[in-house]
Amino acid sequence: MGREFCELTARELHALYEAGTASPVEVMEAVLHRVTQLDPAVNAFCQIAADSLDMARASETRWQHNSALGPLDGVPISIKDNVAVSGLATRYGSRVTDDQPAPHDSPCVARLRESGAICFAKTTLPDFAHKIVTDSPLTGVTRNPWNPECTPGGSSGGAAAAVSLGMAPVAIGTDGGGSIRIPAAFTGTFGFKPSFGRVPHAPRGPFGLLSHVGPMTRCVADAARILTVISRPDSRDWYALPFEASDYELGLKCQPARGGIRVACSPTLGLSVTPQADVRDAVMRAAGALGELGARVQSEDPPGVERCNLVHATLWPACCRQLTEDMADGGAALDPSLRAYADAGAGISRHALLGALIERGDLGAAVNAFFERYDLVICPVYPRVAMRLAEIPAGEELFPYFTAWCNQLGLPAASLYAGTTSEGLPIGVQIVGGRHADALVLWASHILELAFGRAPLTEMTRTLSSSLAGRATP
Repeated sequence: MGREFCELTARELHALYEAGTASPVEVMEAVLHRVTQLDPAVNAFCQIAADSLDMARASETRWQHNSALGPLDGVPISIKDNVAVSGLATRYGSRVTDDQPAPHDSPCVARLRESGAICFAKTTLPDFAHKIVTDSPLTGVTRNPWNPECTPGGSSGGAAAAVSLGMAPVAIGTDGGGSIRIPAAFTGTFGFKPSFGRVPHAPRGPFGLLSHVGPMTRCVADAARILTVISRPDSRDWYALPFEASDYELGLKCQPARGGIRVACSPTLGLSVTPQADVRDAVMRAAGALGELGARVQSEDPPGVERCNLVHATLWPACCRQLTEDMADGGAALDPSLRAYADAGAGISRHALLGALIERGDLGAAVNAFFERYDLVICPVYPRVAMRLAEIPAGEELFPYFTAWCNQLGLPAASLYAGTTSEGLPIGVQIVGGRHADALVLWASHILELAFGRAPLTEMTRTLSSSLAGRATP
């Protein structure tokens, strides 16, 4: 039964706990066993909490005494290693950090613990989450469960690989330019980047103007359940939105506005970057599926995406420069690509930086007007599916062409599994909403998930398990 436990969603685990047919201890033991078995092939985890089973026993006792803290009580959840978990080090995937345990939980972890969730491990990321491939001088290369020769994307690559392999039903990731959505697309999982400020986050650090915290799951309903919890207020984040006591899971059952939702289908977002045929076809299938369900679908590009990318190309190196500026050794132990970003940031003048911030506001106003005519945009997550690690040029960083605009403008966006290529790699499509339309993006994701189905977790784990004996640990 241990294998089956690992393949259940958070909602399914809750149903078993409520019925008394499974216990959090059994589930936690099964998850830890699967991590031991499968993680050597993908390198998704960098720390496991020594008290994971103790937390599971406490949850089991609560369920036995009918005092569960909520629908997440006893659910194992992994946390990306740039989010603080009390008692575990926050290494940011970097050799310049130390292994001192964090004294406090970050806001989202605090909310999860209050709900009884078991925050049992930290997942890998590139050095300070600076790129969309997950490798770092500290933890090495993280691989894609669908094909270990491919990248899972980044920077939440460890989180995506863990969920994809059933080593955690839920993971918490962060997204500064596509770092939840790109790994979700590359691994066949569901990734949701909420509106900026929807989920309180502290400390925000140098990427604070762009960083979002969100769930990575195997189904949309799990992500909605998680968002309901982690969006609860925390005064440590000055940027946090006013709290709305929304039940995002209940919102999945809502009916669209009379006349149907208005959808803009944009396979290129008006960019000169051409997505590969499989990706473009998936976008068109998603738009067509919504049309068949009553949505009013038109082909139109949102305005200013290319300009948003130029703003991102200014702000991101500036953030990297701020991160490294006070390091005593100049950041010699950092990933060379992060140092290159920081060097580029040193050449950005205050005038150029302020100009980028002003332009971001102007672009946001234009996109706000666009979302007065449309409710959603359907577009690619990335121009292609997961790349082979050997094909990624050394020293060249991949750019988040189709995702960074959502971070610049604070828009809610999701990556949803939409089938596979002929080579057997998953394809993700992106669903973007207007400002603060988190519930609508989740609703549309749920509708499309019903149409497309979920990624075949069982087949993935069986294939990778059979290959373990012949592979060396990465």
